[in-house]
Amino acid sequence: MKTDLSRFGRGTQTLHAGRDPSANFGVVNPPVYHCSTVLFESVEELLETRRDRASGAYEGFTYGREGTATTRAFEDAVTLLEGGYRAVTTSCGLGAICASLTAFLSAGDHLLIVDSLYGPARAFCEDFLRKFGVEITYYRPSVGAGIEALIQPNTKVIYLESPGSLTFEMTDVPAITKIARARGIKTVFDNTWGSPVNFRPLEHGVDVSVNAATKYISGHSDLMLGIAVCTKEAFIPVKATASGSGYCGGPDDVYMALRGLRTLPLRMKQHHQSALTIAEWLQARPEVARVMYPALPSDPGHAIWKRDYDGASGLFGIVLNACTDKQFAAMLDHMDLFKLGYSWGGYESLVVPTYPSDLRSAVTWEAPGPSIRLHVGLEEVDDLIGDLERGFARLHAAA
Repeated sequence: MKTDLSRFGRGTQTLHAGRDPSANFGVVNPPVYHCSTVLFESVEELLETRRDRASGAYEGFTYGREGTATTRAFEDAVTLLEGGYRAVTTSCGLGAICASLTAFLSAGDHLLIVDSLYGPARAFCEDFLRKFGVEITYYRPSVGAGIEALIQPNTKVIYLESPGSLTFEMTDVPAITKIARARGIKTVFDNTWGSPVNFRPLEHGVDVSVNAATKYISGHSDLMLGIAVCTKEAFIPVKATASGSGYCGGPDDVYMALRGLRTLPLRMKQHHQSALTIAEWLQARPEVARVMYPALPSDPGHAIWKRDYDGASGLFGIVLNACTDKQFAAMLDHMDLFKLGYSWGGYESLVVPTYPSDLRSAVTWEAPGPSIRLHVGLEEVDDLIGDLERGFARLHAAA
């Protein structure tokens, strides 16, 4: 008999969710099912699965694109952690975002979307949704209950990301979802920064919580995967849209994400601790104009973060004081540990220059100098600080 995990803490749930050794010959981890074709014992069984799929039941396994037992194990585990009904696995985080938005939007509908969102998600809205007749309005991250003034008669979805990908402003999620629920508007939230162990969006009124499992859930920078955890009402539209659009996760990536999930609570604690230490150190640096990290007491979004979150991640931003392009490049070009690279959430530290002014429309971005996004990995904190110190020394030497 499977153990009821609902009475245990999230760390314990993370270790045991989505696996049933008694159903797999005592094997601790769920096996990997490589599958396209599923065989049926009779015409009646085949037709029954077709009827289930047509009705949106999605209970059995019919074809590899719909998922396998490995996929279901991963979805069950993340669903338990986020407190949802069921989840949908896609080939990447952006796929989970696209499936979740298009599940509830049609030509002539209106979408409200936070101005600080993930760049590729903004591109999807501009390059695809607008082309197919969806109206889009961007709102400032601090809007809170003021979102009501932006709602139109045809508003169908409000998209949230908190904190934002580059500038890390916090959004009052419960204030927005309360209004959305009252108006019958679906809400979709990107939870990749918080991860399922630090924030549970559905408990705050969200309908669909999206994670790029590529990042913290995986934790090893070696796979592409997305997952959307849904309420009961939202599940069938998102699942049908993902399946009909051809979104699916490969079995090996699903297996590795499930394996990475087991250590997520421990890794997130270390990311938080190390990032906070480095963020505090950066605040005292003369080269730094501003540190953008909600876990800092001085951050404008700290009160919301402290109220709603159980922890922070290793991702944050800084704004430098004015410097030349040559100085900026000299700092970033020769880092030993903070390597230049997109994505984040792995064990290794990363750095990229950011250009928020290119991705804002509701709020003008103003800063005295260039900005940087740092992902603090699992290296020794003193080594990471030393790497940044040498970077600042190069910046001054290039003056």
